[in-house]
Amino acid sequence: MRASFDRPEPRLVPPGEYPLWDEALAPLNRDLGRTVAEHGPLRLLTTPPCDEGEPECVYVALANGEWHGNPLYPDSAENLAVALVAIADVAQETITERLRRAWPLCTEHDLGVHPREADGRLSWWCAGERRPSGGAHIRAAVGELDALLRPRRPNRKRRNQN
Repeated sequence: MRASFDRPEPRLVPPGEYPLWDEALAPLNRDLGRTVAEHGPLRLLTTPPCDEGEPECVYVALANGEWHGNPLYPDSAENLAVALVAIADVAQETITERLRRAWPLCTEHDLGVHPREADGRLSWWCAGERRPSGGAHIRAAVGELDALLRPRRPNRKRRNQN
């Protein structure tokens, strides 16, 4: 057992070590590449277990190795649907916290969207505006986001271009 003040040394996971999580990470990387490509693809990263006999902790990290939040639970690697839900949750947490912005965004409402199952597929769901005319909707299936286009806001003040 390590002392509580010892920082575990993270390790980038080579492709193929966790094939199901790699497969689940691919659609998230497609979405990331279409929306905030400047940050590079997401990667799996591990830290040693806190207690001997426990599995290592696997995280979703940015291309530069930064991560945030909870690790993936080992049982989420049992089938692709469960793995995709787990990867989407932890990827979104890492991106949002490390980049300090909501990701991904609904282009209609300029709100962050969240993973939710719809019609048998994991999709990005938007809560919509809190008005009857701007209700909740599915933005796109995970892995099928288009380029990020911010909505035109007609009442927003424009900056002077002096």
